[in-house]
Amino acid sequence: MSLPETLAMNPALFALAGFAGWTVFLLLTVANLRMANFFTGKKAINGFSPSGDDLPGFGQRVTRAHLNSVENLPVFAALVVAAGLSGQFSIMEGTVMYVLYARIGQSVAHMISTAPLVVWVRATFFFVQVLLMAWYAIQLVF
Repeated sequence: MSLPETLAMNPALFALAGFAGWTVFLLLTVANLRMANFFTGKKAINGFSPSGDDLPGFGQRVTRAHLNSVENLPVFAALVVAAGLSGQFSIMEGTVMYVLYARIGQSVAHMISTAPLVVWVRATFFFVQVLLMAWYAIQLVF
């Protein structure tokens, strides 16, 4: 069985790969914004703030969306690895794709706007992820 077939047959591994891939996509988006600012002479190559607060609107929001993905990816990865090593992927199978969907939804909402309604949507997507990951942790430990 090849690796792509394994990923397709295991929702937890697929969701983890998707989460990582989404994080890389956000990274490339930030990098493209920074390079555009560099090539247009708006910023020196060494003049970027790690927080993205030196980029206008969308640049700030996509930087925060990327950093939020980076902050949460290790937690999700640890849970998927723990489930796999302990032979308990089954605790995730029915819901693990919702972690990925909520991650993408949260990031998209983050990039769209900081309007209160959109922030509530973003928070809801985040809460879904946290609840699911907490549920997986509890099931793995107990």
